[in-house]
Amino acid sequence: MSAPEASMAQAASALPADSWTFVGSLPCRLSAEIPLPHFRFADLVDLHMGSVIDTKWTLGNDVPLRVNGQLITWCEFDVKDGKLAVRITDLA
Repeated sequence: MSAPEASMAQAASALPADSWTFVGSLPCRLSAEIPLPHFRFADLVDLHMGSVIDTKWTLGNDVPLRVNGQLITWCEFDVKDGKLAVRITDLA
């Protein structure tokens, strides 16, 4: 850890825990990236409720999860209460 990073970490740890509560309401963009080889614009236009897309993604391969374009973790897809979810498998 560099000197500026160390001093920032020390400053952050010195703040009371409730000082970070405002961060929870900041907007961010979360994206899980799955390659779709040979996917065309025409395929996008044809999408409808219930469409299934062949991703060629090998089951068991982790998917990169990004916040505002920055890789933060790797995850896998899961189903929770009938909804698609991601399960974090490794921190970047």
